[in-house]
Amino acid sequence: MTKNALTRLLALLTTLLLLGTSQSYACTGLLVGKNASADGSVMISYSADSHTLYGELYYWPAADHAPGSMRQITEWDSGKPLGQIPEVAHTYAVIGNMNEHALAITESTWGGREELMDPNGLMDYGSLIYVTLQRAKTAREAIEVMTTLVKEYGYASSGESISIADKNEAWVLEIVSKGKYGKGAVWVAMRIPDNAISAHANQSRIQQIKFNDPENCLYAPDVIDFARERGFFNGSDRDFSFQKAYNPYTPGGLRGCEARVWAFFNKFSDNMKQYERFVMGDEKASKPMPLYVVPNRKLSVADVRDMMRDHYEGTPMDMTKDVGAGPYAVPYRWRPMTFEVDGQTYVNERAIATQQTGFVLVAQLRPNLPDAFSILWFGVDDANTAVFTPVYCSSLRTPECYRVGNGDMMHFSWTSAFWIHNWVANMAYARYAPMMKDIRPVQQQLEQSFDKIVSEIDQQALAIYKQDPMKAREVLTTFSCETADYATHRWKKLGEYLLVKYMDGNMKKEENGQFKTNGYGLSDMPYFPGYDKAYYERIAETTGDLLKINE
Repeated sequence: MTKNALTRLLALLTTLLLLGTSQSYACTGLLVGKNASADGSVMISYSADSHTLYGELYYWPAADHAPGSMRQITEWDSGKPLGQIPEVAHTYAVIGNMNEHALAITESTWGGREELMDPNGLMDYGSLIYVTLQRAKTAREAIEVMTTLVKEYGYASSGESISIADKNEAWVLEIVSKGKYGKGAVWVAMRIPDNAISAHANQSRIQQIKFNDPENCLYAPDVIDFARERGFFNGSDRDFSFQKAYNPYTPGGLRGCEARVWAFFNKFSDNMKQYERFVMGDEKASKPMPLYVVPNRKLSVADVRDMMRDHYEGTPMDMTKDVGAGPYAVPYRWRPMTFEVDGQTYVNERAIATQQTGFVLVAQLRPNLPDAFSILWFGVDDANTAVFTPVYCSSLRTPECYRVGNGDMMHFSWTSAFWIHNWVANMAYARYAPMMKDIRPVQQQLEQSFDKIVSEIDQQALAIYKQDPMKAREVLTTFSCETADYATHRWKKLGEYLLVKYMDGNMKKEENGQFKTNGYGLSDMPYFPGYDKAYYERIAETTGDLLKINE
């Protein structure tokens, strides 16, 4: 192998690693402070993106545990048993990524330096999240629980950015294992100002540490000393950057990760043009983006849900515009994320919305209502074609369509929301532009109806809650289950409609809300929509005389 070929190969492998090749390098999280939201809620979002993660809604009821009880820790990504830790006397109820006290936790993995992996660690990032949700009531308490667990039992994962939010505060905790150099992890946690929005997407984002501001910044005592010992940093404390030390930028990390954060900021801030070239891979084009920005307007739950459906529309990275989108403007690119032509490496964009999502959520933590009334807006599969349904955090059970064990990645189920949504989405990937004209109205109708009815359920359940909290929880549980199951049923009907309408590349005619007949009980002749003009022009250009008709 020549030196140039070896250089290209190493560059390609590095890009593949940094853009993400496994479940661990996949997720996106958005954060909204309470004074940056339209209704005063703190919000965080999450897309659990993986090629092997089945979309289901986890549930652990509150429980009391006898002295000496142990808890099995199983690696979330792989299902591998890691060991046991002592159980606490009482654990809180958890549904999905939120607990009964309106505490929510999500993550995105950035890996960081390969040498900082601990093969003997016990707490992986997934277990860390779900164990903490069962043990903490507030964001600050959650930070204490998480950092104590990894200190005591070791950290089995690589670098993570973790969103932690309660009804009053939103924090980003960044943590990375010490690997073979010591037990536990180094970390820093930054509070997001109430009037700001933030995000992370598989790239460490915290720069300078606010050493003398414990109200807004917490950190491991050895976070800088450890970096110096390992040769990751050699300057003064005031110049230390957590990101530069533990997860240095690369062109792939910027384009595949920071660009997603930029897309969110760019949607709600007027000053993001200056970072455009930076996030497209030119590290020297500007200074790093800030951890948070103040938005130009207050965000609603619908704004956050819709942002999770972003494909860089309206930006230079718009995935519906380049030739890869094909004749139907498809904003998806199948893996791998890079490819090589004539010795040059190219990239497939990685947007917030992606096909391999297991589940997606927006946690709405509502400070003006009892804890029981905070909502986990939950959906499965690709956020772009998911329906977010409201699940109250005090729910006593999960909807049938989201239930653990209702299907899996190897077994299809017609009662599983994950499989129903995958069925519809995979039809849409083939004929995106026309099908989305039918999908989007149904999606919007469902979500807008849920937005409206939530306020009505709040009032009804609140009146009951004042007299009988448990009865109110049953009301909220029933509502959460019925809306999710109804949305899944409606999505199945949508899928049936799409299959009939777009069968075999045709498009059936419609009349008065029905498919048009020929007057004798048979289908009228369908439309033959073909392709758009630009696609035909590309065919003519690339085939030369091959397809020409000589008259």
